[in-house]
Amino acid sequence: MPLRPHRPLPLATPAGVEVLTRILTQGPIPRVEIARRTGLSQAAVTKAVAPLIEAGFVTDQAPVPSEDNQLGIGRPVSPLTVVRESVSLIGLKVTPTSLIGVTTDFTAGILTVRHQRLDDTAPERVIDQLADLSKELITSLKLGEAVAGPLVGIGVAVSGDVDAAHGVVRDSPFMGWRDVPVAELMGQRLRLPVVVTNDVRALTVAEHWFGVGVDADSFAVVTIGSGIGCGLYINGEVVSGAYGVSGELGHLPLAPGDLVCTCGRRGCVETVASSDAILARTRETTGRADLDLAGAIKLAHEGDEHAREAFDRAGEVIGAALAAMVNLVGPELVVIAGEGVAEYDLYEERLRRTFAEHAFGAAGDCRLMLRSHTFDDWARGAAATVIRSYVRGEPPLNR
Repeated sequence: MPLRPHRPLPLATPAGVEVLTRILTQGPIPRVEIARRTGLSQAAVTKAVAPLIEAGFVTDQAPVPSEDNQLGIGRPVSPLTVVRESVSLIGLKVTPTSLIGVTTDFTAGILTVRHQRLDDTAPERVIDQLADLSKELITSLKLGEAVAGPLVGIGVAVSGDVDAAHGVVRDSPFMGWRDVPVAELMGQRLRLPVVVTNDVRALTVAEHWFGVGVDADSFAVVTIGSGIGCGLYINGEVVSGAYGVSGELGHLPLAPGDLVCTCGRRGCVETVASSDAILARTRETTGRADLDLAGAIKLAHEGDEHAREAFDRAGEVIGAALAAMVNLVGPELVVIAGEGVAEYDLYEERLRRTFAEHAFGAAGDCRLMLRSHTFDDWARGAAATVIRSYVRGEPPLNR
């Protein structure tokens, strides 16, 4: 039986879910505007929002003038907004070397942050450490480090193939995990609902509900770092794929076939374009086995031809992969994010040139936007997935 949030939402109808989603992602927003955007009557909006106001999840802001009458005389309206501190969430990001945890409010605003070093990636050890980190974050809420309401649940973001419906990490090459039931193991330790998702998809949910995707009809988030990931928002939803796998841009076979990827396959984009691949290539061509990534970036900025070649090669493959994705899916915007954007200037020109060469027709009009993200933002994305499940009543937070 699924665990329940400490504070259930009074949402009994799809209309109620739609209204709260609009207030959460687009508020402050007047009732009349919610009606216009959803197609509901103003009476239906009022009926849906009444229990949310009574329970303290939504409130009216101070009246502001409105000019939507024919005489042009402003009449006051009271925009609706969510009560940020009505609930709190925990988001956790897992990497092979560290755990990042945040608490957030109802709008995914970060309240507290904790980082822990990870020395062992064995699943049971990581789950124990995640549980301990969660308890530390829960204590921070209880001690009043930030004004926050009852804890709804915990989100965990992990790279790789994640079965979000069952909370299982099916395959994470970076972590060396296969078929790890993270939600079940975390739930046993904490007795709280746990939502487990692919890390890039979590970042995409955060952008969809609380970032650049709020007003976009379609967009993609491409992350560049130790891996190359892609999250897609198309036709009103973040794409999960029939089997929980979608947007695996880093595993398109666009690189030389003699290069072996961490996933065990050959010719993946990541074999050329990940930060690990760029560093390996720079070490190989310069003969500098002692180089770290910062050193490779420094060499490239100084004009070293071997280091520049590694970044140029990465930019070309990423540009081709972006063009393939845009040609297939047709998003209006691609957000380029992740820890690898620190060296974006080293391959931006080659990336954009290759993208322009391969984008078909009007697909070339797709905007490429750089957006810096920290690991705290990845953890925030995990919290955002809990918010979405909480509002929609999805497992494991079904009402």
